[in-house]
Amino acid sequence: MAKVVRMFKTFKTHWKKTTVGVFGNQLIPSNMQVKKATVFLNPAACKGKARNLFEKNAAPILHLSGLDITIVKTDYEGQAKKLLELMENTDLIIIAGGDGTVQEVITGLLRRADEATFSKIPIGFIPLGKTSTLSQTLYPGSLNQVQRIADASLAILKGETVPLDVLQIKGEKEQPVFAVTGLRWGSYRDTGVKVSKYWYLGPLKTKAAHFFNTLKEWPQKHQASLTYLGPTKRPPEEPEEKPSRPALYRRIYRRLSLYWASPQKEIPQEATLEAWEEMQLSTIELSITTQNRQLDLTVRHGLLLLEANTSFSSFDLNRSQKMCDPQLCPEGSQCVYASRCILQLPEGTEGSFGIDSEEYEAMPVEVKLLPRKLQFFCDPRRREQMLQPAVQ
Repeated sequence: MAKVVRMFKTFKTHWKKTTVGVFGNQLIPSNMQVKKATVFLNPAACKGKARNLFEKNAAPILHLSGLDITIVKTDYEGQAKKLLELMENTDLIIIAGGDGTVQEVITGLLRRADEATFSKIPIGFIPLGKTSTLSQTLYPGSLNQVQRIADASLAILKGETVPLDVLQIKGEKEQPVFAVTGLRWGSYRDTGVKVSKYWYLGPLKTKAAHFFNTLKEWPQKHQASLTYLGPTKRPPEEPEEKPSRPALYRRIYRRLSLYWASPQKEIPQEATLEAWEEMQLSTIELSITTQNRQLDLTVRHGLLLLEANTSFSSFDLNRSQKMCDPQLCPEGSQCVYASRCILQLPEGTEGSFGIDSEEYEAMPVEVKLLPRKLQFFCDPRRREQMLQPAVQ
């Protein structure tokens, strides 16, 4: 009996020395290289509560996983973009914040000269902000914020990823901005930004914001010209396992056959003209969004939704619905699917765009869809739901 006890103690000591954590449902031995994760934390998110929420609910799970965690805290707006330009190699990127933090990180990532390599790094999102639209796509719905944070942290450790589309938004002079949700321009967005200004009116603050915004600008019309291309095919998902390298004699034979083979004449291909279409808009609000919110992994085309709400008679009815759900497409809206578009505004147009809940000056822009551009960690149950149409 004493011999068995000694053997158990020896095994237990050896186990503690040889394992440091779990990642992707696999034990990580200490003699293997530990995965490095870089966390971009926005302490100002959720009215300054983000740091406390992260340290209490997400940090313990990440540290116990065995990952080599590096936490980068941002001090001011736009800093994450600059930090991404200087970031060294990492195995994982984790965004801890809201929609604005996500938008800054992916913009900094895709502005890099070596973005083709860095865009393949999987990204985790821990929803800490007041608006965390992306969490509705990646994780099951939960009214409890602590539960959402825990679900997001565990999803990163499980290792399941899903490819998300990205919008590239470029002005005439500015560097491109990237978004995973979309661009909004119009009265509903302008009013939503001002609701907090009337906090002292309690439940009437939303109606008050709409009332004063209507008095300031009536009619609620936004003029624009929109030129767009139809949807294009999505690139196929990259296989998880790369094919094995052929044997040496096969590689030698292939090179010799290519060397001695007579050169083939290249057949000139006729250049196909892109079928651009144009439409003139007089709208309450224009939304250019990805389909990430209702993501379907079985869809074979990259889709960019252009929504022009032109129903002025239903303006009062739709405003409360749009405040609760900004991506709602109410009755009377015109929807078009495209892969690329150019938005031209009349000279002297004032106002702002909302790009992933961040405010930018309204100007003529070109919007391009980058299908399956980034890999985000998601809950395995959500991925199964996305693949469900293929089974039916």
